[in-house]
Amino acid sequence: MSRTAAAVEQQRRNAWHSVTVDEVVAEFGADPDRGLPVEEIDRRRQRFGENKLTPGSERTALKRLVGQFNNLFIYLLLVAGVITALLGEWLDSGVIFAVVLIIAVIGYVQEGRAERALEAVRNILSPKAWALRDGRRREIPAEQLVPGDVALLEAGDRVPADLRLIRTKNLQAQEAALTGESSAVEKRTEPVDGNADLGDRVCMAYAGTVVTAGQGVGVVVATGDSTELGRISGMLSEVQTLKTPLLQRLDAFSKVLSLAIVALAVATFAVGILVWELPLAEMFFAAVSIAVAAIPEGLPAVMTVTLAIGVERMARRNAIIRRMPAVETLGAVTVICADKTGTLTRNEMTAKTLRTARQDVEVEGVGYEPHGGFLLDDEEIRLDEHPLAMELVRAGLLCNDAAVHREDDEWKPEGDPTEVALVVLARKAGMDPKRENEDRPRLDVIPFASERRYMATLNHDHEGNHFIYVKGAPERLLEMCSRQWQDGQSGEIDVDMWKQRVEEVAGRGQRLLAAARKDLDGEQRELTEADVERDLTLLGLFGLIDPPREEAIEAVAACRSAGIRVKMITGDHGTTARAVARQLGLESVDESLTGHEIDALDDEGLRSAIRRVDVFARASPENKIRLVMALQADNEVTAMTGDGVNDAPALKRADVGISMGLKGTEAAREASEMVLADDNFASIERAVEEGRTVYDNLKKAILFILPTNAAQALIVFTAILLGMMLPITPVQILWVNMITAVTLGIAFAWERAEGDVMRRPPRRTDEPLLTGFVLWRIALVGVVLLLGVGYLFTEEQARAVTSVEFARTMAVNALVMGQIFYLLNARSFTKPAYTLDGLFGSRVVMIAIGACLGLQLLFTYAPFMNTLFGTEALDAGAWARCVAVGLGIFVLVEIEKAVRRKW
Repeated sequence: MSRTAAAVEQQRRNAWHSVTVDEVVAEFGADPDRGLPVEEIDRRRQRFGENKLTPGSERTALKRLVGQFNNLFIYLLLVAGVITALLGEWLDSGVIFAVVLIIAVIGYVQEGRAERALEAVRNILSPKAWALRDGRRREIPAEQLVPGDVALLEAGDRVPADLRLIRTKNLQAQEAALTGESSAVEKRTEPVDGNADLGDRVCMAYAGTVVTAGQGVGVVVATGDSTELGRISGMLSEVQTLKTPLLQRLDAFSKVLSLAIVALAVATFAVGILVWELPLAEMFFAAVSIAVAAIPEGLPAVMTVTLAIGVERMARRNAIIRRMPAVETLGAVTVICADKTGTLTRNEMTAKTLRTARQDVEVEGVGYEPHGGFLLDDEEIRLDEHPLAMELVRAGLLCNDAAVHREDDEWKPEGDPTEVALVVLARKAGMDPKRENEDRPRLDVIPFASERRYMATLNHDHEGNHFIYVKGAPERLLEMCSRQWQDGQSGEIDVDMWKQRVEEVAGRGQRLLAAARKDLDGEQRELTEADVERDLTLLGLFGLIDPPREEAIEAVAACRSAGIRVKMITGDHGTTARAVARQLGLESVDESLTGHEIDALDDEGLRSAIRRVDVFARASPENKIRLVMALQADNEVTAMTGDGVNDAPALKRADVGISMGLKGTEAAREASEMVLADDNFASIERAVEEGRTVYDNLKKAILFILPTNAAQALIVFTAILLGMMLPITPVQILWVNMITAVTLGIAFAWERAEGDVMRRPPRRTDEPLLTGFVLWRIALVGVVLLLGVGYLFTEEQARAVTSVEFARTMAVNALVMGQIFYLLNARSFTKPAYTLDGLFGSRVVMIAIGACLGLQLLFTYAPFMNTLFGTEALDAGAWARCVAVGLGIFVLVEIEKAVRRKW
């Protein structure tokens, strides 16, 4: 096998982190000092292609637009529009077609946003790169890089391809977009284990990540689609977006409704022809009347407005909805898979433990606010009464380049988060950083470097004493220390004891730093590594943690009471993840699964594991998608949070993808349905509450609209069945449907949440819109309206003194009055409507009723309306009888609700 062929195979395996620098250089035929010759670059470009991501098979704009009409509910609306046009009602027909067009445009825009998620991933690749070509350093378009190129990195650069590092100098890279881990990663050149997680492959620099410090040189080992970023892009293009529960149920509802309408129209036509032997044209008109009466033309508008109001409410609570149906889906969520850093936690490192040889001091307080005491054996202490602990804190403050300043009543950090935590710790201990640095000024410094794994400063006091402070990785400082401070004096170091101390603090899920000191004989102005790396005296350990948000702890508890399980997915290590999960109050925190353990499970094994495990660590993009799919296979409605490119495929696959607005990547935002403006888990809990309220309001709107449509259809059908004159004409039916939808029906969009909305379990995902309760209510209200309206019409017909127009006007107004009173019933599923809050508690409902009554007065008394709709002015007695029909419905439905409450 040729070297380039072997390179292809190795590139496919993505295992370059496990081989040495010499092996990488030899495998690719790379020259670390001169790079590749030009003629070789051309050959490799032909073989490997350009360093860019392959576009997915995107549909054209026209196909996307046409695809929005491929929906049975849309077909039903189009039929309604055609029918109203055939009846000559061009205005109503235009309104229906306009609703269809609005729905299609919204879907078109949303789908376009989803497809732009892929483009957002592709745009992450760096446009430029520095590489060695024929011994010269050259800036080239990044897409021209080929495997074997020698690329150069500096602070601020975006890595242009996947590189195996061959030289580094204090190199650090921010890889959160790929790994989810917020801290910058220190890079080295030594190989790591072949099974190492992506975040632990410290000898690699991956395309799309950002160099935050230092310099590096690397051999390009993967380009374009073969990079880690390309692999994620490929996964994203293959992920199918699932239909929301609402859209799924709407499809089923549309089928049932359309079949029922067609069956009723055919039955009407057959009765008129076969029983009453009426003319074909007349019966065709009657069948059309049935269809117009039964089709809920206003329902799509009501649903759109209800969802839009939900979007507005969520935006005020820091949850920005990008796709409207996601509002309703949030209300059905049963599992939330949440990222740890910044979402469940504050993303503010905090020192929680001071560990000396004899004392284990707990630090209170979180974040950058320098408030909090110190506890020893659960009793509060003054730290200045414990000299060794104070010296440990002083070492962390002086061997430090960070600062914390108070601006506008808020503490603002500057520098590395870990170092900021040590400055805050010093302030809690009563130290003034400015004064401490003046009393013990710095003379020299050895900055932190990944190869050394420590930072050291040379300080002196004003009495002529010189000393060195060092802080760094505990295992590194244990190699450099020969002594330890204990019981007020320096003694020989007990390495085994300190290793045990390290394990104890790490077991709490805390990150560890060690600090040491060395006193110098005589004056010294410069610091060398030889001065630092031997004969240090260990002071102790710092335990640090990114603490959970207080509001996130409350939100997790609220989710649990609402029957929603929260699972934590993080790029952090399992021990740390379990410790944070325990503080958050997650259900199952004694066990965690890593990415490698997930890979080892088959689909059934993963489904079994995910039922009992709530903490997932070191998870890859493939792991996250498998977790989401395993939950969905168990019929869980899954919300997924994320901020990186690595999260985008899982965000797209989840029922509700939730990205971060503050620290999220554009790729994550484009793949998601919702963006958190404050990156706070508590905003998700509030959004779920709003989603449940929106669904309740949609259900109430359906519960209001369908019975009245059924009543209209029954009135027409019964009249034809009995060979009577139609009590309401088709054009009058269209008027009722239009004005009640735009006034009464839309009022439900502003209804407040009912008190138990977050104490109920999530609703079943297979729950149909037409439940037994909805069908019963349709029958009850429909029949009562039929009897009331039919009675008034036949009574007026029996009186020779009134005209058909008068009787029909009464019938229409009785129908509307019934709907007005029923609106008050439908504001709550079970609570009584005869209370002050039930009758007058919603200003929007009052306005809607006023608007509806105003339109009915216009319908009844305006001469041009009398001409258009065949109506006639009513007297006070007629209005009283119309109100009586509405009042009768109100009383009967309240009796039904009272019986339901008792059951």
